[in-house]
Amino acid sequence: MSRPRLPGASRGHGEPAGPRRRRGHCPEVPAGDLTGGSAAAVIGGLLPEGAIVSDEANTAGAWLPGATAGAPPHDWLTLTGGAIGQGLPQATGAAIACPGRPVIVLEADGSAMYTMSALWTHAREGLDVTTIIFNNGSYAILGMELGRVGAEPTGGAASSLLDLRRPDLDFVALASGMGVPACRARTADELATHLRRALADPGPHLIEAMVPPLG
Repeated sequence: MSRPRLPGASRGHGEPAGPRRRRGHCPEVPAGDLTGGSAAAVIGGLLPEGAIVSDEANTAGAWLPGATAGAPPHDWLTLTGGAIGQGLPQATGAAIACPGRPVIVLEADGSAMYTMSALWTHAREGLDVTTIIFNNGSYAILGMELGRVGAEPTGGAASSLLDLRRPDLDFVALASGMGVPACRARTADELATHLRRALADPGPHLIEAMVPPLG
């Protein structure tokens, strides 16, 4: 029996839904420092066949298309319309619509703060959703958009509005408080270990990936 596929989803990354493509080359699972690039390689190397990916990684996810292009067949749900915060609830809907398929959320720290309550639903309903939070301590996407319209923040007060520290966000504590088992990865090795464990254990999980800010 074929796996259910979400209407309008892409097969692979950015590829129109249709007949399954042949599996290409997956990146080697890296070790060492955790960056946007090494995190993407871990995800590309471990992405299981039939997975549904809800992608709102934004700036930290710039390396994901190349790293997942050769992964086993999967569906990729992307940000639409410039909204912020759709990644977690979108994953909730995917997990309910397609039971039996693993759902992976690739979520930016700033965007996650809009809809964190979805984690409570993941726990309450026992949904097979693995959330990876790319924590770089900033609203980097908002800074990028300001730059595109020529309104880069120059003053300290304006710049501080894009800073997600003071106090630092603790997504492990936030997820645990809503009933989702959570852990933190500071290296590519740790991310790979945590992701393997989460994928092997159906149900909700969260991994906080500590990545450096861009620039």
